[in-house]
Amino acid sequence: MPAQIMSDLYCLKEGFPLMAASAFYRSLFGAGLLALGSSLATSPAFARESSTYQTAPASCDNRDFIAKQQAFENGGPKADVPVHLCGTVVAISPKAKRTRSGWHGYFYVAVAPNISIRIVSGLDEMNAPAWPWVNKGDQVEVVGRYYYDSLRRQGVDWTHHGTGWSWHVPGYVTVNGKRYE
Repeated sequence: MPAQIMSDLYCLKEGFPLMAASAFYRSLFGAGLLALGSSLATSPAFARESSTYQTAPASCDNRDFIAKQQAFENGGPKADVPVHLCGTVVAISPKAKRTRSGWHGYFYVAVAPNISIRIVSGLDEMNAPAWPWVNKGDQVEVVGRYYYDSLRRQGVDWTHHGTGWSWHVPGYVTVNGKRYE
């Protein structure tokens, strides 16, 4: 039996105060909490949740977006991140699609030469006219959540003013100067 435990048992038997024993167990408890905290902080689930408390850049920042996209493509952590990007609409899905979270409109924005990104608009949540309210060639500014599942499954969603338990950054889409939230 370790000497510290033997000493603690002797103190209990003889009725002495356990000051030394208490300090020993407090340090063990503290070390355990520290280890638990560090393992949680590095887990993918914690990274995904903690990212929701970030904020989007105050103005359009395509370089920031492209850096985040490249980090994800190169194997970086896959936590959702807020983005603020702008560019030209290069393609539109003419029909809205119904998903489990409501009606959505989809379009693609060129943010740099040869780089475009899918924008997902939650039509039930936005104060916008009937879909499609964007056209090819329109200039847009988008604030939302960038998600990266794979090279072929990535985009920007949460482009509306509403927030939820899983996302805390209100988004919007501005089309040729007209803002839809």
